Amino acid sequence: MPLYIMLSSLSETGRQVLRKLPGSIRKVNAEVGRMGVRVIAQYAVLGPYDFVTVLEAPDNETVSRVSVELGARGSVQMMTMPAIPVDDFISRLAGPPRRGGSRRRR
Repeated sequence: MPLYIMLSSLSETGRQVLRKLPGSIRKVNAEVGRMGVRVIAQYAVLGPYDFVTVLEAPDNETVSRVSVELGARGSVQMMTMPAIPVDDFISRLAGPPRRGGSRRRR
């Protein structure tokens, strides 16, 4: 299943909710799971984003639905990107093996 990286920034309202109910993060993750997206890993971070979340989802449309549903609440802004495991990326760059086993040099 494809992987996605979600970068999240809480609004002032989102920060207030989190401060009062820190466990609400787990409730949101469970809700995301019911929408067909699995949270693989999640980190609270310093800097322009508050959280980095690694997701697994069947397709872009499913992840988009999650982003719209969560974003519509007004408590968080997200940027979500598809992620390619480095080994897969390298394999795709290398392409199919060449026939004959030798390369022409110039």
